[in-house]
Amino acid sequence: MPTDRPVRSPGATLTLLGLASLITALDFTIVYVALPEIARDVGFSAHSLQWVVSAYAVVYGGLLLLGGRLADLLGRRRMFVTGMVLYGLGSVLGGLAGTPGPLIAARAVQGVGGAVLFPATLSLVTTMFEEGRPRNRALAVWSVAGAGGLSLGALLGGVLTSAFGWQAVFFVNVPLVVIAGLAAFVLLVPDPSRRAGGGFDVAGALTGTAGMTLLVFALAQGPAWGWGSARVLGASAAGVVSLAVFAAVERRARQPLLRPGLSADRGLRAATAVILVFGLTLQAVPYFLTLYFQGTMGYSALRTGVAFLGPTLSITVGNLVGERLVARLGVRGLLVAGFVVAAGGTALIAAAMTGGASYPGLLAGIVGFGLGTGVVFSTMWIAAASGVAGEEQGTASGLASTALQFGSGAGLAILVGVDGIRAAVFAVAAGAAVLGPCAALLLRPPSAAPVVAEAVPGEPGRAG
Repeated sequence: MPTDRPVRSPGATLTLLGLASLITALDFTIVYVALPEIARDVGFSAHSLQWVVSAYAVVYGGLLLLGGRLADLLGRRRMFVTGMVLYGLGSVLGGLAGTPGPLIAARAVQGVGGAVLFPATLSLVTTMFEEGRPRNRALAVWSVAGAGGLSLGALLGGVLTSAFGWQAVFFVNVPLVVIAGLAAFVLLVPDPSRRAGGGFDVAGALTGTAGMTLLVFALAQGPAWGWGSARVLGASAAGVVSLAVFAAVERRARQPLLRPGLSADRGLRAATAVILVFGLTLQAVPYFLTLYFQGTMGYSALRTGVAFLGPTLSITVGNLVGERLVARLGVRGLLVAGFVVAAGGTALIAAAMTGGASYPGLLAGIVGFGLGTGVVFSTMWIAAASGVAGEEQGTASGLASTALQFGSGAGLAILVGVDGIRAAVFAVAAGAAVLGPCAALLLRPPSAAPVVAEAVPGEPGRAG
């Protein structure tokens, strides 16, 4: 499939998109190590402190699909810059906050920014680089930047908090988003004018966003409030009802938020299933490694960040290996192989989690987990973007990233209820080994892919 517009400077443009990936990934971990100091200085109770994390996760997860649709409808560069502005605003407000309420509100603003920025960035990658090897390589670089952001967040959070206080984990975002926002006007081609008749599905946006936000909220709060609590059950029920109304609205809407033909597409549905399984299983391993490093092995926040260089480097190698092997093994075969390798590595990690565990003893499992996870992560985004028309790449990106966020929340909510870190990691290995290949096999085999003549730029359709 051809790209929307010629890329002005491919290397510099990809660097910018990688920086955006790093920024969104950074915020998932950089705040974690600062939480104890935030609790002391700002005045959070042990119960309310979780909202520093949950406010971001709930808003981010609930708005991703809407953010993706806005990228398609209003323009990817516009939404990229808007996301950066919101992210920067939330970061400034967070660093200046002196009481719990403003800090939670700042995290929610960051969540809105992330929900706009992530699908805009991913859809820019998938539309600016031609489907096939150029796009695969671009997605590998984008994935490497995201993996680096996760580990850099843990390391940078420890360094900044120790040297400058917890406020620095918010302020560090400001120069990054300023640089990225200004560079967007130089490197990203201007968005075209909105197409005539390109209306906006307000009812679908409201019901879809409400449904996803309520479900993510229930998943985030279930472990703390109890799965049988009235608030969790009420939020879950309201979320399901909202999504049922959303489905009914979308069938009748003239300009649906999620076009029924797109959501019913076999390739995208299979890719979304793969991404959901990844979120349910492998995405939880860094969380349990953090608990094990700090709780069982007694690592400081800084030493934990250094320890995460092992998974980061392994995931990076997996990203790059996946890009090279996808043409040889195909997306489906590579995903199966990636899940098997990652599950094997995760099982080795769990087996090594004994009373006398050491980092060298965990390293073989960490490397296996990282290599397999890196392969799966970059390849699953290739699967989600393959064959989707350029004008719907933002929506597809929003749908895929919503599946990842929802799966991550559900997986962690389930796994924290397992008795012990070691048992939880073994459960991840089993789930990845069984569910991952099954989801990957839902994708069409290479021989079944339809052969379609090259599409005319700007016209809807799918390529094989």
